[in-house]
Amino acid sequence: MEYLLQILVALVLLYVLARIGSIVVSRFGLPGLIGEILIGIVIANLAFGDWSLMDALGISLPTPGTEETGSDVYHVIYALAELGVIFLLFSVGLETKVNDLLKSGKPALLCAIMGVIIPFILGFAVIMAYDGNMNHALFMAAAMVATSVGITARIIKDMKLMDTREARIIIAAAVIDDVLGMIVLAIVKGMAESGELSIGSILSITLQAVVFVLAVIAFCKWCVPRIYDYFEARRKAKEAEGKVPISINKLALAIIVCLGMAALAEYIGLAAIIGAFLAGMIFAEHAWEWDLEHKIDSISTFMLSFFFLNVGMQVDLGTLGNTTTILLIVVILVLAILSKYIGCSLGAKMGDRTLDRSSLNIIGFGMAPRGEVGIIVASIGLASGAMSTELYAIVVFMSVLTTIIAPPIVSRLFKKKYAEEYTILPDDRF
Repeated sequence: MEYLLQILVALVLLYVLARIGSIVVSRFGLPGLIGEILIGIVIANLAFGDWSLMDALGISLPTPGTEETGSDVYHVIYALAELGVIFLLFSVGLETKVNDLLKSGKPALLCAIMGVIIPFILGFAVIMAYDGNMNHALFMAAAMVATSVGITARIIKDMKLMDTREARIIIAAAVIDDVLGMIVLAIVKGMAESGELSIGSILSITLQAVVFVLAVIAFCKWCVPRIYDYFEARRKAKEAEGKVPISINKLALAIIVCLGMAALAEYIGLAAIIGAFLAGMIFAEHAWEWDLEHKIDSISTFMLSFFFLNVGMQVDLGTLGNTTTILLIVVILVLAILSKYIGCSLGAKMGDRTLDRSSLNIIGFGMAPRGEVGIIVASIGLASGAMSTELYAIVVFMSVLTTIIAPPIVSRLFKKKYAEEYTILPDDRF
């Protein structure tokens, strides 16, 4: 009984603190996840003498490279966090229709490709120059590649400019970027686990990732519509015969497929979130009709708070106490923004020569937020022992700061280019 009581009390306190952090930060026009991460950082680092908040909550973190696996309370938090991020990527997949992905056009495709290549090269180079550790460099490069579809889409949706050419390129490129980023993550994760950098290993991991992704895309494009039409025709036939058609719980089916695909991805050596994302794409065409997005969001909202809290709790501010580390944070932040800006705007221009400077600025900065995706990559690297706690903290700060910096810049650029959208005309007045 005391065991359960301790866990429940810790979960209640943590969730209340997470919501407070989210609400406070949201009042400043920033994503609530930033507040939850900051609360996690405070929890992990708040200590007076021998007393610490972590000890008071019964939380002890696992120590990389040792047999220390953390406390039972932490295991519960970690399980909720991992499930939360699986459902988050599933919900992103629900918003990613295969036909939209395939019809995204040359500018979006080249924007995504260049927005992966340049950040990866710069992220890899800077860490190799810093400590020469291949695994550290690979995971930093993979984190630099990330773009947060959710944050980017939210910015544009709130401004009611989803129909603009820049918005369409950004959203399509962010989706393609997600797929490419997941393939990069699969390669990096596999190389870190195998401990070797060989052409054969790279080709094997790439082939697995590409085949897995393409197989799901092909299934979504050709099989899912036929399956849906079959069951729809069967339902109508039953109704015509005066019989009650068999009703399938769509949410239960979606959860089974989500968890099953996540498990399959993990089993074949890819990240579970890749399987969850692709599972979401399977249901994307009918997600709105079945109200899956709203239902899945209701599930993930609770669990995700623990993910972002856990992200913050992994940050040891003591590792940031020297000038070299602080300087590295600044360098990584600048490269994170510039690499996406240069890569994505260059790729978009290569795909569509008619895009002017203002459009390229919007696209370049619109692809800059790393948000939860960069943090997810870092958390996988930390859990596998392939990323140090120092570099993990740097990636978290980079992800949070790009998420803070990019939205106001994109908003200002959109308002400057589409000024008439924000001009109050006489007909608009009461």
